[in-house]
Amino acid sequence: MANTEAQPSNERRTAADRLASHLKSMRDAIRGSRQLSALVGLAVGLFVIVGATAYGQIRLNAWNKPFYDALARKDLAGFGEQLIVFAIIAGALLVLNVAQTWLTQMTKLKLREALTRDLFIQWLTPHRAFSIAGMGEIGVNPDQRIHADAQHLAEISTDLGVGLLQATLLLLSFIGVLWALSAGVTFDVFGTRIAIPGYMVWSALLYASVASFGGWRIGRPLVQLGAERYGRESELRFALMRVNEHVEAIAVRRGEDFEQSRLHREFDRLLTVLRQLVTATTNLTWVTAGYGWFTIVAPIIVAAPAYFAGDLTFGGLLMAVGAFTQVQQSLRWFVDNAGLIADWRATLRRVADFREALFEMDRAAFEARRIAFEETREDLLTIDRLRILSYAGETSLSQPYVEIAPGEHVLIVGERKSGKTRLFQALAGLRTAGSGAVRAPPAEHILFLSKRAYLPDLSLRSALSYPLPATNFPDEAYIAALTLLDLAQFVPWLDRVGRWEQELTDVEQQGLAFARVALHRPRFVVIDEAIDSLSSHTRQLFFAALDQELAGTALIYIGGPGSQDDGFFRRILHLTLDTRAPTAQASPDQADVPPASNGDVRPS
Repeated sequence: MANTEAQPSNERRTAADRLASHLKSMRDAIRGSRQLSALVGLAVGLFVIVGATAYGQIRLNAWNKPFYDALARKDLAGFGEQLIVFAIIAGALLVLNVAQTWLTQMTKLKLREALTRDLFIQWLTPHRAFSIAGMGEIGVNPDQRIHADAQHLAEISTDLGVGLLQATLLLLSFIGVLWALSAGVTFDVFGTRIAIPGYMVWSALLYASVASFGGWRIGRPLVQLGAERYGRESELRFALMRVNEHVEAIAVRRGEDFEQSRLHREFDRLLTVLRQLVTATTNLTWVTAGYGWFTIVAPIIVAAPAYFAGDLTFGGLLMAVGAFTQVQQSLRWFVDNAGLIADWRATLRRVADFREALFEMDRAAFEARRIAFEETREDLLTIDRLRILSYAGETSLSQPYVEIAPGEHVLIVGERKSGKTRLFQALAGLRTAGSGAVRAPPAEHILFLSKRAYLPDLSLRSALSYPLPATNFPDEAYIAALTLLDLAQFVPWLDRVGRWEQELTDVEQQGLAFARVALHRPRFVVIDEAIDSLSSHTRQLFFAALDQELAGTALIYIGGPGSQDDGFFRRILHLTLDTRAPTAQASPDQADVPPASNGDVRPS
């Protein structure tokens, strides 16, 4: 089983290979999204606006020379004229800045929509969410990667992309200005006049290159630390959610001290990474802040020889300083954004690794021995020489070939830890490690009930019809299904939206899960130990419904030895666990994943 996000094959790849793979994954996500055309349009708009802004800044920089020369000459008329020119340029730049802000925010929104919707689709492709839950760290807290990480990635990708575009266009624009200002400037070296073409451009390049290399070198640890930080933040948030969801159980068992200690341990793990981040960020600040302070005088120092030699007027000096500043600011973009780039790399890695892992489950052959799952048009559920591999051993049925027709009531009895839930998952097509075959009727004819009821936070009507639209059933069907199991008290709540897991007791939730069977009236229903959690009254009502109103529905119940006492089942099979058989190796669907909280699971 993969216990870490970095697979062995990934470890052998260089950082550049991993980055290219991650970028390709994100490109594929965007190319396949409905937001592609909108993103292309926004990108074109940003390019035009940023280009126009760069041109406006060139004009503003050129304005420095006549404005400050007018001041030096004490030319009041020229001074006033240049103020009018400034107002026109500044007004145009203001409009461009507002337009750029709108385009940037819309790009963040559309990019997040594209990434998040793609992750929804990839994660909830049939069986993937279940399988990745057993893949170790990569399957922990997928909600963090889909929600928070995708949002953060969209925002910082947009900010970095717009910033890089702006820096590139300004660099290309002002290098020409700075080169022109350097023309004709000579240096007197021991009585010899020496001209260095574009010397201010070379000075800016050298200055920014040294700082960029230093920032890259010192900021490298931030990428790994950033990824670790987001992972630890996710684990702490999950631990807090677990405590909040089970406060009653914790309180009645006096478990507050234990949970508090556990939360402190999770927080201490996070603080360890945060301290390392503080150190790494502080080290990077020596470069970025030092570079920033020296930048105040660096342009003047570089342009001073031309000014003192008389090759530049005072206005020309300020124009040269402005051009030099724009060039070196563009070149120092990597220095200024070293921390943000590291954060981007870490977030990109978490999102892309998750997305690639989802695809990898489809591509990789996890096990040479696999259970063949086939959906047929036959009105039969067939189990043919089924053997389910797990780390505990090999689970099989006492009867190698089983055919179950509509209307039959079949009990499959298994001792504790014999693989009852694994059988349930195999019949649903979720677990594939092993051998043999499961041939199931069409998905719309079979319903699966897990141990724990799942009621979505929707109207009660929609929760009962889930995953079908509520409009698929008339009001009379809902009322009849609830009344059949003596749950008529819920009829007035049919159109009420609630968080049912918190508002209803476990017994009420389980009763409503069984009301789904009466509502959907499937040809087959497979249940994993859930009948044992029903009250005796509800159990008898359910069995009576299967004998009468639901006489055409086959019940396959997977339960413990106590389930035989009902006297309801006419056919009884047994589960056996062979601990001497070869165990499953490194497959996500082979892990003993806790059963999903699904009220009904439909195979696909």
